[in-house]
Amino acid sequence: MTKSVFRFGGGSADGDASQRDLLGGKGANLAEMAGIGLPVPPGLTIATSVCAAFYDAGGKLPDDVKADTLAALAHVEQVTGKTFGDAADPLLVSVRSGARVSMPGMMDTVLNLGLNDVTVEGLARASGNPRFAWDSYRRFIQMYGDVVLELDHYLFEDALEIAKEDRGVTLDTELTAEDLQGLVARYKAIVAENWGDAFPQDPHEQLWGAIGAVFGSWRSDRARTYRRLNDIPESWGTAVTVQAMVFGNRGDTSATGVAFTRDPANGERVTYGEYLINAQGEDVVAGIRTPQYLTKAARERAGARAASMEEAMPVVFAELAKVFALLETHYRDMQDIEFTVEDGRLWMLQTRSGKRTAKAALKIAVDMASEGLITEAEAVLRVEAGALDQLLHPTLDPHAPRDVITRGLPASPGAASGAVVFDSDTAEARAKMGDAVILVRTETSPEDIHGMHAARGILTARGGMTSHAAVVARGMGRPCVSGAGSISIDLTARTMRVGNRMIGEGDRITLDGTTGEVMVGEVATVEPELAGDFGLLMEWADKHRRLKVRTNAETPADCRTARGFGAEGIGLCRTEHMFFEPSRITSVRRMILAEDGAGRASALAELLPEQRADFARIFREMAGLPVTIRLLDPPLHEFLPHDEAGFADVAEATGLSVGTVRRRIAELHEFNPMLGHRGCRLGITYPEIYAMQARAIFEAAVAVAKDTGEAVVPEVMVPLVATARELEITKAAIDAEARAVFAETGRTLDYMVGTMIELPRAALRAAEIAEFAEFFSFGTNDLTQTALGISRDDASRFLGVYVEQGIYPRDPFVGIDEEGVGELVQIATDRGRAARPGLKLGICGEHGGDPASIAFCERLGLDYVSCSPYRVPIARLAAAQAALRAKG
Repeated sequence: MTKSVFRFGGGSADGDASQRDLLGGKGANLAEMAGIGLPVPPGLTIATSVCAAFYDAGGKLPDDVKADTLAALAHVEQVTGKTFGDAADPLLVSVRSGARVSMPGMMDTVLNLGLNDVTVEGLARASGNPRFAWDSYRRFIQMYGDVVLELDHYLFEDALEIAKEDRGVTLDTELTAEDLQGLVARYKAIVAENWGDAFPQDPHEQLWGAIGAVFGSWRSDRARTYRRLNDIPESWGTAVTVQAMVFGNRGDTSATGVAFTRDPANGERVTYGEYLINAQGEDVVAGIRTPQYLTKAARERAGARAASMEEAMPVVFAELAKVFALLETHYRDMQDIEFTVEDGRLWMLQTRSGKRTAKAALKIAVDMASEGLITEAEAVLRVEAGALDQLLHPTLDPHAPRDVITRGLPASPGAASGAVVFDSDTAEARAKMGDAVILVRTETSPEDIHGMHAARGILTARGGMTSHAAVVARGMGRPCVSGAGSISIDLTARTMRVGNRMIGEGDRITLDGTTGEVMVGEVATVEPELAGDFGLLMEWADKHRRLKVRTNAETPADCRTARGFGAEGIGLCRTEHMFFEPSRITSVRRMILAEDGAGRASALAELLPEQRADFARIFREMAGLPVTIRLLDPPLHEFLPHDEAGFADVAEATGLSVGTVRRRIAELHEFNPMLGHRGCRLGITYPEIYAMQARAIFEAAVAVAKDTGEAVVPEVMVPLVATARELEITKAAIDAEARAVFAETGRTLDYMVGTMIELPRAALRAAEIAEFAEFFSFGTNDLTQTALGISRDDASRFLGVYVEQGIYPRDPFVGIDEEGVGELVQIATDRGRAARPGLKLGICGEHGGDPASIAFCERLGLDYVSCSPYRVPIARLAAAQAALRAKG
């Protein structure tokens, strides 16, 4: 049988970091740390493969896994010299999740498991510290009640707050052993009242309950949401790690902390993290207490008074610093580390590659390559292509006026403005309506994942730099200000107060996640400067990239932006956008409403100089680079009004009667215009339209080439071709206009005529179409619609459910459907190139900026991808990564 339970600790481990898929990230790294001799509490990991078996068995752990778990637990008892459930000196364990990729805060954890009314007394005697024992027991009841018994954790929080109020104290640590013993009694009463039975006293019952709950949390709403947002397959499952407890809440010589070997916000090579004396790990990440800094330098920069770990525990800190250096060298990446100090002894609880901002990822990758830890190619692979989006948008203008009302911790860099909302459901609802929102919370929890994703930025009153809000926001690329303690939130009134300033829900504020400032109103922004580490990484990426990267653009401003980001041409210039200009819409409508070809030609003659000027401006911006111009594509009714007032305006502008306008618009009405009279069908039935556009393209190209001396490379693209004959007819008309312009001007230039493959029939008949096409550009937006029979304008109503249920692994309009649409692209590629070996192939749908889809294009051997200007750097990096991975 396949091994399903793996041991670690006591100088050995069954697995290592290479078994991440089986052991999960936590289990694999614990085994690896144990194997290289670091102080790791012993434990066992139940493999990810058991997760599926757990669900297949209706939420039960298979008997053989139970037996193997107990055998491995006996090994932990042997290593620690303690027995699980022993009344005198009990072994206590933690039960944690561990997916193969980090999902911070998304799944459940239970600490101090094994405590009951008997073992708590034994722990008190064995430790000589009754307060510690009762503190551990009350924590266990609260976590077990929340995670396993599914009771509202606020029931316990309220009881804790009442206990502190009764004693007249503010901190948990100020409660005495007697106070905590009374709190335990209250917690057990809460369980009995709300669960309907007494709190479980059998340690083995507790163990199986906790393991089941952790496996169960893989399918919690928050975990599902996180997986959907981060493209993590449900089939991966989670592992469960059961590990001997070590205690940071054992007194003033004990502590717990979270650390990064480099700054995850900016990538600087400094120890970055926080710790708490006399605390457990949940205290740090949950933001319940304000943590202290690890280093003296960090404390002094922040102006904090509480002693850093470097000052309070210098010997342990020195040992910890050596471990940091060892782990970073061993894993060759920045590490996110959890540790505990128990009575002055250091224990390592976790290490993993740390979540970081895009800015930090760039710096860390470039610095590590410069330090010789990794190669340039590895540096290119280290930066998630999609994360570059964080760097490619405006930030706050440093010279703009700011009405700063408070400061918190700069938990995740970047800037955002929006309307204040106080809960995640409201954030999601308002964002769906198009409103920019800032989510304001006392502290966030995993249940807030959907609101955090919907919000432009996140503000919390409590929590540190490694709190849930901070870690998740950095991973999402959302600006976050945490621990803004001067904020007072009133959820009933839906307001927040800062001093004498009152801000209500809907009022607009601005966050600066780089400085921690919170401002009233909106603050002006500036464009990013992409140089330094960014430029160097792009240079390295371009060395390895095979795919060319073009842009989708139809304005000079977009062209300039794209060239600045490294675009190597235009892959899609949509000419219909030009027709909506106020100066030309009347001519467009006159052309559409004309009764015959002569009338259309007259209106088009007015449009010709406008189109020629459009194309000339684009050719000047893109001089020397190819420009693919798509001839008019949408149905003509899109340019016409749909109400009586609009009919009257058109009638007045065109000189036609309102009745004539109404009749012609009715004649143009289509029941399904997406599949109607559009694309090349317009060029076939109204050849004057494409003739005018072709003439404008060639006249502009000749003029710009003459004026600048630069090569102008027009590529004329015919949309919505389904048959070779359609393209044959249209290409002949385009070539005729080219010959006429060249004869009139006495100048010639090279050009290409091709088509957009966006219909399944075109993909299947690609060999015939390639006889007339010099290039194919895959319009994967419409190809996805026509292949799947799904309108992308309406699909949002149900596609989320489809993705959740695994019908599609991703939204097919975001990531290409490789099995369906992808196979059509493959067929068209193979058949097209077989008929015309030099056929140029590209992709210009939204998928052209999606890293996973770019990897698919690399595997197919396409020549280029085209995407929006701000996604050009993402595409360049993704293309390089795809090429490197293809080489192995």
